[in-house]
Amino acid sequence: MFQGSMVAIVTPFKDGEIDFDTLGKLIDFQVKNGTDAIVPCGTTGESPTLTHQEHDRVVQYVVEKVAGRAKVIAGAGSNSTAEALQLTRHAEDVGADGALVITPYYNKPTQRGLIGHFRRIAEETAIPLVLYNVPGRTGVKLDPETIAELAVIENIVAVKEACGSVDQVNQILNLCDITVLSGDDMLTLPMMSVGARGVISVAANIVPREVNLLVHAALDGNWEEARERHFQLYSLFQMMFLETNPIPVKTSLAMMGKVREEFRLPLCGLSPGHRVELEELLQRYQLL
Repeated sequence: MFQGSMVAIVTPFKDGEIDFDTLGKLIDFQVKNGTDAIVPCGTTGESPTLTHQEHDRVVQYVVEKVAGRAKVIAGAGSNSTAEALQLTRHAEDVGADGALVITPYYNKPTQRGLIGHFRRIAEETAIPLVLYNVPGRTGVKLDPETIAELAVIENIVAVKEACGSVDQVNQILNLCDITVLSGDDMLTLPMMSVGARGVISVAANIVPREVNLLVHAALDGNWEEARERHFQLYSLFQMMFLETNPIPVKTSLAMMGKVREEFRLPLCGLSPGHRVELEELLQRYQLL
């Protein structure tokens, strides 16, 4: 259902408010360059700083702006099951193709609690769900056995894996046939080599066509081409995590003239030394 190159799109701001005109241009840029799915209101979209009303407005705007030209997988997670369910229902109501639901953060549920969380959301909605496993952000990890247990639920269709482990993907696919999507640009090719079907990418914000070509080369079994494209982009992938995501990628888009360089606290601008490194790399990639 979901595969290919998917962008975890940034949320542009202007004077403290969401800049919907710029968001629309970013969406058109993605669609024009072949991105298979737009993923709003994820970590890269600074979702922790959005009010629920803003979150809902962004998801609805993206669905309407994309207008069927690509899939829309709406970020819909929370550390409260009731809130996550509310966000997921809204994504379903406005016509998103899927919902990306992160593991509950801070309260650190057990594996049994995680199963209960995702089962509740799945049973009370019909929208396809993508589990989001990113223990470095949440403090809790979905074990492969837990993912396999959840995979039998009809509308749990995929997992975004951002554990930083190819072996995690090995273990998941050894237990079940759920679709695995890379949540780490640097590991997209290694994960796809063992069966992942694409990536929800940070770097695709600035190089959507190039990420798309890498992923589709791998999907088509053109491993030599995929490997070449992986190493061509590898330095850029690394630079996008020079500081906390989405600081480097949003700064890159600002340098490229696509967004204002504006964050919401507690995120802030890139440090001066890292800014020099980033600008030099973007120049090397001929993005400026």
